[in-house]
Amino acid sequence: MSDSETLLFANEFFYRAFAGRDMKGLEEIWHYSPGVSCTHPGWNPIIGRIAVLQSFRTILQGASPPDVRCLAPKPVLLGDSAYVLCHEALGGNYLVATNIFVRDGRLWRLHHHHAGPAVNPPETAEFPPISIN
Repeated sequence: MSDSETLLFANEFFYRAFAGRDMKGLEEIWHYSPGVSCTHPGWNPIIGRIAVLQSFRTILQGASPPDVRCLAPKPVLLGDSAYVLCHEALGGNYLVATNIFVRDGRLWRLHHHHAGPAVNPPETAEFPPISIN
C-alpha cells in the first residue's frame, strides 16, 4: 500500500469513526502528542489530546450528533507529515476541511482537524496525490 493510500485510509478511518460514534476509533486515530488540535466549525481552537477527544465526545453525545461524510479527499505528502484537503457533507450543506497527519511508525495519526463553511460544493473530479519530499 502506498503512502497516499495509507494516508487516505487513515482519513477515511477518522470519518467512519466519527459517523459511527466510535470513540475508541477516534482515540486510536488521534496522535498521542499533547499538542494535537482541532477547530470545529464556529468553535475556538481546541488544543491538547484530552480536550480534543472531549470535544468529539460532547458532539457525539449531543441531542442530534451530525452525520458527516468526507467527499473529494486530496492527499498531500510532506515526508513524515501529510494533510488531506476535503469537503464534508453535512445534510444539504458542505464544509471544507483540512486534516493534518503525522507518521507514527507505519501508521498515519491525526494531529490537527479544521473544518469551516464552504462557499461551493466539492468538485467531482479526482485529484492526483501530491508528494513533496
